[in-house]
Amino acid sequence: MDAINVTGLVKRFGDKTVVDHVTMRVAEGEIVGFLGPNGSGKTTTIRIMCGLLTPDEGEGAVLGYDLRTESLKIKREVGYMTQKFSFYEDLTIAENLEFVARLYQLKPVSEHVERTLGELGLTSRRNQLAGTLSGGWKQRLALAACIMHKPRLLLLDEPTAGVDPKARREFWDEIHHLARGGLTVLVSTHYMDEAERCHRISYISYGKMLASGSVADVVKNAGLTTFVVAGPRLDQVSALLDGRPGVEQVAPFGATLHVVGSDKALLEASLEDIRNREGVTVKPGETSLEDVFIQFMTKSKDNMS
Repeated sequence: MDAINVTGLVKRFGDKTVVDHVTMRVAEGEIVGFLGPNGSGKTTTIRIMCGLLTPDEGEGAVLGYDLRTESLKIKREVGYMTQKFSFYEDLTIAENLEFVARLYQLKPVSEHVERTLGELGLTSRRNQLAGTLSGGWKQRLALAACIMHKPRLLLLDEPTAGVDPKARREFWDEIHHLARGGLTVLVSTHYMDEAERCHRISYISYGKMLASGSVADVVKNAGLTTFVVAGPRLDQVSALLDGRPGVEQVAPFGATLHVVGSDKALLEASLEDIRNREGVTVKPGETSLEDVFIQFMTKSKDNMS
């Protein structure tokens, strides 16, 4: 069964269409990355999925419950982690978890709190005030509160923003551990390395779903060609290439330039004289997920402007 199966979702605020006929399927136990620029409709879509917002158009089911008529049932079986840390900073970790346990009417409260503290490695910090936690520990507390009631679906809205790389890796290790236990995860992120850790990804831009599939499929279907240029005075080379036929992206990567375009023949023609510059090499490169997303962003129209 699909944990999420929605079709043609539309959400408007005034005269702005924030979610524009979005269709998505997520299988049980799958980790799906939800990507797109700021203001693209990711958060609104997630809020529809967890029953907090009702779509203006469209239909579907989350965890087998109808999106329109059974939103309360959806809420009870979903864990939703928001972008902003939303716990009481003047309460301890344990006190925050006790509050959440009472909200979900979990009994006995102390047993659920102790179990959750242990599962997320929070026991030694149980008496620390939430407001004094670093970004990584706040994130861990937020995740603990989300999974305390044993949800079947976890919706994470940019959960690792502002968190250091070690904490991000530990967070993702925990997500994969939870998914192996059968939990389904939909996570929005701006980090390409995180997207590559998902089973599948979906890319939304200004309300419209542009691509969905494995990372390899999305990169392949974008139809981009990438060349890597190395050598001296790459700043001059970049300036020369900018705006040439077939050159759609020129980006520095360390001591090289990545030159990207969707028309291989045009791109090669524009690079021909660059190949002849002294000390410069031009070699075929591998198109990255970031290249693909920059391409999507460049070609999309902002629906809020």
